[in-house]
Amino acid sequence: MKILHLNAGNESGGGMHHILSLLNELNREEFYLGVFEEGEMYERAHDLDIQTVLFQQNSRFDLSILSKIIRFIRKKGIDIIHTHGARANCYGALIRSFADIKWIVTVHSDPRDDFMGRGWLGKLYTTLNLRALKKADHHLAISERFKQILLNFNIDEEKITTILNGIDFNKKLAEPFSREELGMNENDFIIMMVARLEAVKGHKVALKAVRNLIENHHTNMKILLIGDGSEKEALKKYSEEQGISGHVEFMGHRNDVERIYPIADVAILTSYSESFPLVLLEAARAGIPIMTTDVGGVDQLIPDESYGWIIPIEDSDKLTKNLESAVREKAKGALTFMGEKIKTYSKRHFSVEQFANNVYNVYLKL
Repeated sequence: MKILHLNAGNESGGGMHHILSLLNELNREEFYLGVFEEGEMYERAHDLDIQTVLFQQNSRFDLSILSKIIRFIRKKGIDIIHTHGARANCYGALIRSFADIKWIVTVHSDPRDDFMGRGWLGKLYTTLNLRALKKADHHLAISERFKQILLNFNIDEEKITTILNGIDFNKKLAEPFSREELGMNENDFIIMMVARLEAVKGHKVALKAVRNLIENHHTNMKILLIGDGSEKEALKKYSEEQGISGHVEFMGHRNDVERIYPIADVAILTSYSESFPLVLLEAARAGIPIMTTDVGGVDQLIPDESYGWIIPIEDSDKLTKNLESAVREKAKGALTFMGEKIKTYSKRHFSVEQFANNVYNVYLKL
């Protein structure tokens, strides 16, 4: 069996880590990764000795890439293509028309939200992606909610398998930073959010909650925003307007997030749409309590309030109350126990081995 994974290659967040951790776990001889541009994903795949092919595009509308991929499929005897992301999905639909292969798609996010805030061009990309998705032979949904979304698109239930993400809990992690190294004080209450600076991630909800906390005399608050994106300047301006710029650290894209997690008191995610966020699993692996909006499969990671907090989407007041609760738990010395509890639970249920085996079984069925 030969499988070719396809992605634009411009991923640097959860999608990239999902693909690389899956391929890193599977038999190198059976799998290839094809990307359309050089970048962090291409470099990391090479470092992991994953068989990686660059199908170079001059632009995202350069369709000459299709003939290159089809020639590769025929030369290597590829049985299945597995696409990730809107661009790869659209190409997958075209490739499927010209090559005798099976096509599987992983739905990493709600397709209706992928291009949120991008005007008419975003609406066009969304339409093309939705049309392409319906043509796939099989779909992997990374949460039951995403399965329901696909069912609402009139995709046959027999063509959908729900497989939750997993990470390597046995990975040897680098030495963590100290708070002093990152310019933080020991008495700071540190909130950490790892997410692209895009509208769909809901950063303003988090910043409103920080403003509320400071107004409620929790002046030792710090929020670390890790990630880059098109909303960066707008969010900086918003922080200034809210009078909290001194409490917000824009740390940009980092390759050493694992070294930063241990200094945080809580990890938050305020997204409008997610599947099963790897960043929350990474926080859990570090033993950091989690606070997240009610998206994707987070209810399976946080089964009740003893493991963490789930809040409604766009509810900065509820986020404020839960952060105040976390501050009290820290003062009692109980926050650490919550972190250890979510770490133990996650390790038992969301290992990378389980994740890879579940995906491989779908390939065998196809």
